[in-house]
Amino acid sequence: MALLITEVFNEDCEVLVETNENGSKSHYISGIFMQGDIKNRNGRVYPSAILEKEMNRYDTQFVKTKRALGELGHPDGPQINGDRVSHLITEMKRDGNNFVGKAKILGTPMGNIVKTFIDEGVKIGVSTRGLGSVKQNNGIMEVQNDFHLATVDIVTDPSGPDCFVEGIMENTQYYFDIATSSWKLGSIAEAVVEHTHVDIKEFNEAMNRLQMLEDAIMSIKESFAKPSKKLDESKVLKMFETYVSTLKK
Repeated sequence: MALLITEVFNEDCEVLVETNENGSKSHYISGIFMQGDIKNRNGRVYPSAILEKEMNRYDTQFVKTKRALGELGHPDGPQINGDRVSHLITEMKRDGNNFVGKAKILGTPMGNIVKTFIDEGVKIGVSTRGLGSVKQNNGIMEVQNDFHLATVDIVTDPSGPDCFVEGIMENTQYYFDIATSSWKLGSIAEAVVEHTHVDIKEFNEAMNRLQMLEDAIMSIKESFAKPSKKLDESKVLKMFETYVSTLKK
């Protein structure tokens, strides 16, 4: 089982407002999204090696594919709620023990609220949302190698509610239900569908196979976008082998 962990790493992001050629404005936030090897105010330490591994996975699977969506506020689970999406993370990179990022504020209902906050000078912060386990080591709770970054959310009240979220959510366990491709509460997994429980490693492997399948499908579509008089059998065989590899466990 994995615990939901929320963490405020930056209470005051840099705000950027860029004017486009047509006169419209694009709003961005940038700054430290995560920090490694430092004991935070919640008494936890995130090893930089673990954060770098997760950042690279998240960057490949979500940032580069323009699926790195985040929400406004403190969600009550690991899933991304479409009606609460406010921004798209466009960059993530490591700078020493800091992991800095940039996010574009979207024209969604929640995104427009964030834009109003920015225009009015409201303080904006970011909060990571992830799944994983922690282990006590000399009075410090160290986040383990199974940490799985879900997203980075925007918060406007990082000091108080984060403590509430920490106290409630870290006592809630989740499992990934393959049948519905969604995270569900652990109590349901134990009482009803325990056989569908997978750990974070298995989930990551499944997501990697899914990404490979999506890439294979995209490659096939691009190949047949312009009909060719002669069929390239070697290319078709390679595409088929790639597709079959995504089905292997």
